[in-house]
Amino acid sequence: MFLYIAFGNTILNEYGGALPEIGMAFIGLKTLLFGLLLFLPKYRNTIRFWLFSFVIFLFVTLILQNAISEFFFWNEFGVKYNFIAVNYLVYTNEVIGNIMESYPVIPLFTVLFISSGIITYFIVKYSKTYIEAIPTFSEKLKISGLYFVMLGLSLATIPYLATKENSQNIFANELQSNGIYKFYLAFLNSELDYFKFYKTIPSNEAYAILKNQINGIKNESTTRKIIGKGQEIHKNVVLITIESFSADFMKAYGNENNITPFLDKLALESLQFTNLYAVGNRTVRGLEAVTLCFPPTAGESVVKRKDNKNKFSTGNIFKQKGYNVKYLYGGDAFFDNMEDFFTGNGYDIVDNKTLSLHEITFSNVWGVCDEDMANKAIQIMNTESESGKPFFNHWMTVSNHRPFTYPNNKIDIPGDAKSRDGGVKYTDYALKQFFTLAKKQSWFKNTVFVIVADHCASSAGKTELPLEKYRIPALIYSPGFIAPQKYIQLMSQIDVMPTLMGLLNFNYQSKFYGQDVLQSDYKPRALIATYQDLGLIKDDVLTIISPKQKVKQFQLSLKHDQKMAPEFQLYYDQEVLNKERTDLVRETISYYQTASDLLKKKKYEK
Repeated sequence: MFLYIAFGNTILNEYGGALPEIGMAFIGLKTLLFGLLLFLPKYRNTIRFWLFSFVIFLFVTLILQNAISEFFFWNEFGVKYNFIAVNYLVYTNEVIGNIMESYPVIPLFTVLFISSGIITYFIVKYSKTYIEAIPTFSEKLKISGLYFVMLGLSLATIPYLATKENSQNIFANELQSNGIYKFYLAFLNSELDYFKFYKTIPSNEAYAILKNQINGIKNESTTRKIIGKGQEIHKNVVLITIESFSADFMKAYGNENNITPFLDKLALESLQFTNLYAVGNRTVRGLEAVTLCFPPTAGESVVKRKDNKNKFSTGNIFKQKGYNVKYLYGGDAFFDNMEDFFTGNGYDIVDNKTLSLHEITFSNVWGVCDEDMANKAIQIMNTESESGKPFFNHWMTVSNHRPFTYPNNKIDIPGDAKSRDGGVKYTDYALKQFFTLAKKQSWFKNTVFVIVADHCASSAGKTELPLEKYRIPALIYSPGFIAPQKYIQLMSQIDVMPTLMGLLNFNYQSKFYGQDVLQSDYKPRALIATYQDLGLIKDDVLTIISPKQKVKQFQLSLKHDQKMAPEFQLYYDQEVLNKERTDLVRETISYYQTASDLLKKKKYEK
């Protein structure tokens, strides 16, 4: 078996990563231990005792560790294990580093190991007869039979109990669910075939409905000609996506803690999109939205898929217009497959690997602090401005992410307090430093700045898609070019970049689902989703389509006594709709079915 795993093409090799090495280590260890028992008969009882004790200790530790992990995962995300947990297992360096920096690991594990040791002691004390007097073959068969009966019973019972998680309150369902089983389901559903799991309509009908929402498309595609209102304006463009930046962090949306003083001021000098929703609850979904301007399809983000290259993207449009195109990220762009995605779509990468030691003043497990990346961004833009070509730079921030550590003595919240408010306020401070430097550069007056969150700080709520957990701020800032104003109509994260291109009067052939919301033919709507629940907000109704051809609809009504201006109010009551709005169900299906179809048939290429 050892040689087979070492040199054969086993299922472990198919999964890749370190699994073949783990398999070889496990079988090698089993072989070694069997050899010790075989060749050292005088020490068999001692070896067997300590092996038995270690295995019991290991199982007890894993069971208790899982309980602790579920608690902290709930504390972070408000749910039991889900798709995020599956994703995080792939990036062990960042995740383990995040845990080490975010939580009191040494005290936790000290208590864990002491507790496991005590429990193991009592288990071994009362069950060591099984190793002192080894069961006969018939007794082993009975014990094994009992084990398999109990295993089969658990495998049948847990899925059955999962069907009873049918409360209208998602928190209640999550609390009663089995974390390991939820992890298993999330692992299986990392890639979902829309046409297998979701409600569908005939393809020609789906595209016909989509045509009524996106003006100018023909046949079974989203291809259309975009004509600017005047001469093209080739200003530099800086797109800043802010990590985990909920709308309710800002003063306009009701926050009274003054944690975004710079952005609050900048918003008043910008074109603000006050009623905008993120497409998902992961960074890769936000990156997908502003790069591909594409709906969040079922399963994994396009960023993480194998077929993620040569897509029709914002970077592709800017390259057509003669721009230098770069993606800037303070961490290692290998994380979340960002490097593969952006390089595969024509972006040059600037990440923490490109920074020299003297350029780094502070870093944590996620990368260099936002100030360091702001300084690097200024350096990159100065170099690009000398080339004579316009530039499009997309900068993804990192500091507003657990463990929320950043340099001390920058804001009034200590950098080692590990406070979310501190993380938000430090990112706001870093952006202020960036703009202070940018205003001193020759290229500033010829640059448009787009600032938008990648997703909200958390995603859990009482319903599958709680609206306040998807509402994000967004603004376009370019003094002397774009007048300060508020756009209050409902819109999606996928509309931000097409709207910018409209302001620049770009002429191009588009495949984007995102639209220029400033055009008269735009019909307000927003697309929001998890990895399996796909939603459409329109006409004060939230329509959700889910696996097993499920459909839910909720009537949305603003909650009273919200202490903010009407255009910034973000809290809604979501009541189950008594009578189905079939037109909205079909429109929801048309968005997600056609998007899945275009990806499947490779029709969303550049």
